[in-house]
Amino acid sequence: MASGGTEANYLDLTTSWVGYLSLAIFVIAYGFVMAEEYTHMRKSKPVLLAAGIIWGIIGWVYASHGFTDAAEVAVRHNILEYAELFLFLLVAMTYINAMEERMVFETLRVKIVSAGLSFRKIFWLTGVLAFFISPVADNLTTALLMCAVVMAIGKDNVKFVGLACINIVVAANAGGAFSPFGDITTLMVWQKGIVSFGTFFNLFLPSVVNWLIPAVIMSFAVPKINPPACDDDVKLKRGALVVIGLFLATIATAVCFHNFLHLPPMMGMMTGLAYLKIYGFYLKKTHRHGSRHPDYDPEKAEERIGDVVAFDVFRNIARAEWDTLMFFYGVILCVGGLGFIGYLAVVSEVMYVNWGPTSANILVGFLSAIVDNIPVMFAVLSMQPDMSMGHWLLVTLTAGVGGSMLSIGSAAGVALMGQARGMYTFAGHLKWMPVIALGYFASIAVHFVVNSRFFDNVPL
Repeated sequence: MASGGTEANYLDLTTSWVGYLSLAIFVIAYGFVMAEEYTHMRKSKPVLLAAGIIWGIIGWVYASHGFTDAAEVAVRHNILEYAELFLFLLVAMTYINAMEERMVFETLRVKIVSAGLSFRKIFWLTGVLAFFISPVADNLTTALLMCAVVMAIGKDNVKFVGLACINIVVAANAGGAFSPFGDITTLMVWQKGIVSFGTFFNLFLPSVVNWLIPAVIMSFAVPKINPPACDDDVKLKRGALVVIGLFLATIATAVCFHNFLHLPPMMGMMTGLAYLKIYGFYLKKTHRHGSRHPDYDPEKAEERIGDVVAFDVFRNIARAEWDTLMFFYGVILCVGGLGFIGYLAVVSEVMYVNWGPTSANILVGFLSAIVDNIPVMFAVLSMQPDMSMGHWLLVTLTAGVGGSMLSIGSAAGVALMGQARGMYTFAGHLKWMPVIALGYFASIAVHFVVNSRFFDNVPL
């Protein structure tokens, strides 16, 4: 039964024109989302419109039957879920932007590029860094950073750039799967209170296997070339290390709020935003503009004071990925609407009752490779199937890493196709899909072995 409805005022619209029309609207809207690379229309636009139309139809039908409150209660429930996700991500994006503005990521990139490593060593280094940075930073930012390294070193070597980008996408998605902060899907599961913060880390070994198997096989195809080292020199801006420390403190605050105070994690994140805003005030008040300093030297100003433009936290908030945040709104409201109509109950019955949770959760990974994993995971959370903790960890794993099988299956893959246009392509990624799928199934097998205690003898 959909959220907010009761047996007395809930209408089953799955076989009515309302249900069919709503399904068609969602499919058409998501078709535009998947075609974003070709139409260049931001993905939030079609789903925002679809969400409004779907809930408009639902509201009209329910009002015409005299149920004036049911649709309102249901949509408010969906908006509350979105609001928690929105506020959490807004803080995380602000911190990532602040670290980018303080030259944290650029400094890391230049140090790697300047190391004079071979293509094969760069292949492994960017993979390892993508795997271990994505659990803290989001996998999209991590993938873009590592791709910038690969592009700077690989230049016109199409084979190396293509292989390295595939490796980065797989590593970033795998790394995000074992951390509550690594992917939107893991964040949703954690915020829902289904899996505790520490329990996610039981997916570490399956995630390692998911990345390592395709990485080992692909590494043999990496060209044996030693490119010349780069002499670029970039320094961290003033306060960069403090911003990193404040980000870690913010994560700790969110975990403590959720685990010990039983409050939503986003409250801890918003409290952590205050850390950055207060420190940003300090940076701004102590900023020395070069032209007013007695020893002003235009060529050395940046090196002397750490930065030329004063730190402004609101600039970093403004640079958040607003299209992505609006996209999440549209997706959550669309899927929530289809669930209220009754479709999620039907799908849950077929997948989790008739097929069993193991088959259903493995299928979720394949769906994530075709459709974005966010609507897929939100649908699963809305269904609330009766599963053991082992199966909840399984669906968290498959939804997180399943998107690696196709270049369009994750935000990291789509972004890298644009960043390394012509060198990392859909067809190039598809060529290595069997190897990536091997890692996918191997990670599932490892999960069943190392995390067998979480299954509680529930039927597979």
